[in-house]
Amino acid sequence: MARWLKLTAAAALVLTGGAVLTLALHPPELLRVVAGYGAKMVCSNVFIAGREAQAVLADDVQAPGHPILKLLQLRVDTDHKLVRADLLGFVGKGLAVYRPGTGCAAVPDGDVEKAMQYQFAPLKMWAPSSSVPWPTGSQPETMPAVQALLEQDALAGPGMRGMAVIHQGRLVAQRYGAGFHAGMPLLGWSMTKTVSAALVGMQIADGTLKPQQNGFWPDAGDPRAAITLAQLMAMSSGLQFNEGYGAVSDVTRMLYLEPDMAAYSGSLPLAQAPGGAWNYSSGTTLLLSRIWQRAAADAKHAATSAAVLSLPRERLFDPLGMSSAVMEADARGNMVGSSYMYASTQDWARFGQFLLQDGVWQGKRLLPEGFVAGMQQVAPASGGQYGQGQVWRWGPSGTAPEEQNPDLPFKLPADTYWLEGHDGQSIAIVPSKQLLVVRLGLTPRSLNYQPQALLAAVVKALE
Repeated sequence: MARWLKLTAAAALVLTGGAVLTLALHPPELLRVVAGYGAKMVCSNVFIAGREAQAVLADDVQAPGHPILKLLQLRVDTDHKLVRADLLGFVGKGLAVYRPGTGCAAVPDGDVEKAMQYQFAPLKMWAPSSSVPWPTGSQPETMPAVQALLEQDALAGPGMRGMAVIHQGRLVAQRYGAGFHAGMPLLGWSMTKTVSAALVGMQIADGTLKPQQNGFWPDAGDPRAAITLAQLMAMSSGLQFNEGYGAVSDVTRMLYLEPDMAAYSGSLPLAQAPGGAWNYSSGTTLLLSRIWQRAAADAKHAATSAAVLSLPRERLFDPLGMSSAVMEADARGNMVGSSYMYASTQDWARFGQFLLQDGVWQGKRLLPEGFVAGMQQVAPASGGQYGQGQVWRWGPSGTAPEEQNPDLPFKLPADTYWLEGHDGQSIAIVPSKQLLVVRLGLTPRSLNYQPQALLAAVVKALE
C-alpha cells in the first residue's frame, strides 16, 4: 500500500511538472496577451512617464483588470530598457523594450535587436516656460468659476489624472490627480487615432496621398484593393476586425502577439463591401499609419527608418510645441497610431487647439484648408456617431443605448465633436464656443463616467 501511494505521488508530481513545463514553454495565447500587456504598459510608463514600475503594475494593470493580472510579476532592466512580465514568474513571456524617439514596443517574438532598429535620436526640445502664457508657455490665465468646476470630484470623475479647459486660446483651468503633474506624459489610447488622421492630412497636403486612392493592397485582383483611403479614415473599409478587449481578439492579438501590427491588419479579409458598413477598428488605423509612412518615405527617398519615424515630431509635435509627445512604434517600425501616444495634458490640449484652429498654428497652415471640417463630417455608415476623419460625433455612452446619442440629455452645442480613448480619455471640441475640454485618467467604462456633464457645466459657466 505504501509503495502504491509513493508511486501515485510520484506520478502526480511528474504530471504536475509536465503541466508546468508545458505552460512555461507553450503558454496559451490569452496568457501571452496578459503578459505582453503588462510588460508594455509598465515599460511605457516607466521610461516615458517616469513612474515607478510596481505602482504602474498595481494601479494601471492589476487594479482595473481581470483577476488573473494579479499573478503578474515584473523584471525591469533599467540598463537595457527592458521589461519582462510573467504570470507566477514563468508563464507568458511578456517582453517590451524602450527605444529613444519611438517609445516602448511589445516584442512578442523576442527579437529585441530587430525592434531596436526602429528608433531615432530626438533633439532636446525646450520646456514650456511657466512665466509665459499657454500655449507658447505653460502659464494659465485662470477663470475661478471654471476652475471651481474642475475641483468637483463628481464632474472630474473617478481616476482623473489630468484636466484642462481652453477657452479662446487661453488655458483657463487645469487640475491633476494625486501623483500626476502638468508635465507628465499620459497615454491617450484611441485619441491617438485623430493624431494619425492629422499625419495623413499632412501627406495629402504634400500631394503624396489622395483620399480616393488605395494605399495598401497593390494587387488589383485583390478585392481589398477597392478600399480607399477615405473609407479607412471613416472606419468603413469593410475589413474584418474584432475590437473586443475581453479575450484573444483581433485587437489584442495585434497589439500584444504580432511584431508587425500593420501586416497583421492587412492580412484580414473583407467582411463587408467597402463603404457599406461601419466598424470601429484599431487595425484600420494601423493601416493608415503604414500608408502615410510609406508615402513619406517615398517622398523623402528615405534610406533609413529614422527619417520617417521622426516625422510626427518634426512635422507636428515640434511646430505645436508638444515637447512631451511620443508616438510609439511597434517591433517592426509601424507607428501604433491607433493607440499609443503619450503626451502631457497641456500638450494634448495643444493638439485639440490645433484642430480648433482648422489645422493652422501661429499663422502657418499645416493641414489642407477644409481638412478638419471634413474630419467632422458624419461617416455615412456610422449612424451619426462617427466622423470621416477618426473623430467621434458623440461622447462616451455611459448607460445610454448603443444607437442613441448620449450627448442629447446634456444639451451640448450642436457642433461638439470628440477625441476619445480607452479608460476615460477624452477631448471635447466646441468650435462655436472656441472651447475645448481635456480629461485624462484611468476610468474603466464599467463606471459609466461621462465627461459630457463637465463640458455642459463649463459651457454654462462661460455664458
